[in-house]
Formats: sequence, C-alpha cells, structure tokens
Amino acid sequence: MPASLEASTKLPDSAFALVHATRAFGTTRAVDDVSLDFARGHTSTLIGTSGSGKSTLLRMLIGLEWPTAGEVRCDGEPLRREDVLEVRRRVGYVIQDGGLFPHLSVLGNLMLLPRHLGWTPSRIRERACELAALAHLREELFGRFPAELSGGQRQRVALMRALMLDPPTLLLDEPLGALDPLVRHGLQDELREIFRNLGKTVIMVTHDLAEAAFFSDRLILVRRGRVLQDGSLEDFRRHPADPFVREFVAAQRALPGAA
Repeated sequence: MPASLEASTKLPDSAFALVHATRAFGTTRAVDDVSLDFARGHTSTLIGTSGSGKSTLLRMLIGLEWPTAGEVRCDGEPLRREDVLEVRRRVGYVIQDGGLFPHLSVLGNLMLLPRHLGWTPSRIRERACELAALAHLREELFGRFPAELSGGQRQRVALMRALMLDPPTLLLDEPLGALDPLVRHGLQDELREIFRNLGKTVIMVTHDLAEAAFFSDRLILVRRGRVLQDGSLEDFRRHPADPFVREFVAAQRALPGAA
C-alpha cells in the first residue's frame, strides 16, 4: 500500500472511539450501530432530545453500559471488562446532579479515590486547594455537606472530584442542566476557561444547542440512537443532513426582540 494511502486510512490520535457500537434494551436500541472517534485534547458535545441515546452513548465509553454489538476503544485498544476500573481512574465523570455522597463533607467526597490509592492527607489537601482555586470554590466550604451547598457549589465540587486524579479525559452528562439560568451562565464561562487551560479531552452531553456550540466546535446530533450529523453549528445551519436537523436548530428559541 502506498505510504500516502496508508496514512489516510489511519484514525486520528483518539482518546475514545465507538466502532459500529449498539446497545439494546430488549427490542429497543438506545444506541444503534454508531461509529465515532473522539480525538485527544478536543471538546465534543453530544446533543439531542430526551431519550435520544446520548447519555447511554457516553456511559458506554467507560463501561457503565456494555455494547450489545460492536466495540468501544480506549487509547486505540478495545475496552475489556477486566480493564474497566483502570480506565475509569483515567476519566473524570460528572452527572447532572453532581452525584455527591450526601453523608460526606466536601473534602470527604474529594478524598475518596485518592485515599483509596494511598495518597497522604497533605497531598489530598494540597490538590483540593489547587482545584478550589480553579473552580472558584472557597476553601472554608470543605467541611460542609452537599445539602448545605447551593446547586452551583455542588457542581463545582463534582467537577473538582472528577479532576482530583488529573485524568486526561472528562465525561460530562448534562452537568449544568439542573441549575438556574444565572448560575448556569456563570458556570458555562468558568468551565470553558477550565477546559481551555487544562487541554483535556472533554465529551459533554447536553440538549441545549447554544450551550453545545458555546463549549465546542464539534456538535454530534443523536436521534433514536443514531448519529444524524457530526460537525460545526455552521454546518448544521447551512447544510443540515436531515429534516430533523433543520427542525432541531430552528427549535432553539430566542427572547422576543433579542438580537
């Protein structure tokens, strides 16, 4: 094979990939023959309506859901059940409500995995303080419990927990979906700045097209378990691959009279 042709058939340097992956629940295919590649150091957003399969797709990347057919690849290698725990330690995972343990303090939530891995208390505290500065969380909140925090503070703590081991990849499943508009807007700015500064691979799920475009130049629209379009917001606007893509873009409502 000529060298130029061989190079053209290689996948980009990917953190995760789905190869003809399907996840079925009975007769329902939540993910249906999807092939995607997520390049290292880039932010990608999975968008779609509720029940489209985007969260199931995200969960498949770290073995929280296992493909019925096809495969998941991590760092170019097929994801195997015996490797799942090791892969999860290299991934920060944040869900919509943060997923904090209610009976543990902020610091208690942050120290769970590092302590399991043998980190010293001083090292844990130092890392927690670094991340508090990054996430704009006051250190005096370390002793509080999740119920004593605001929604925005809980999401900051969830992000800090995901970053404690400095993983190369972040998976975010509607991380701002439950927040009020003002808090959500502020956290969007802060999260985007964090992503840019840290240079990590970020794969985010949202149903909000404006939020998706704010975080990423790559939008992946999922419907009924299949990828309808993969591209930029401008691609979606100018060259919709399907009538539903046009409908989805048009459904993003602006305030009356807004520019």
